[in-house]
Amino acid sequence: MINQKTNLTKKRSSIKKTILQYSAIFEPAEEGGYNVSFPQFPGCVTFGRTFEESKIKAKEVLELWIEELVFSIGTLFAIIKQSKLSKKQFE
Repeated sequence: MINQKTNLTKKRSSIKKTILQYSAIFEPAEEGGYNVSFPQFPGCVTFGRTFEESKIKAKEVLELWIEELVFSIGTLFAIIKQSKLSKKQFE
């Protein structure tokens, strides 16, 4: 009985989830399977032997691609910020 009360009084934690939608193009490959590309992200491509496998791989490669973009943009901003700070030292 005590455990039930404890469970009922616990607050549910919120879940943060980013939901993004991008178009993916699934093209049948000559050797079988599917080539997948994303028009919004040139160079972001993958391949799957079946349609199901290509969907899974498409999700994985897009997540990695966006993760790398976010990292690269953060690095770029840090370089720009450092560059501005260095420029002020010489004024």
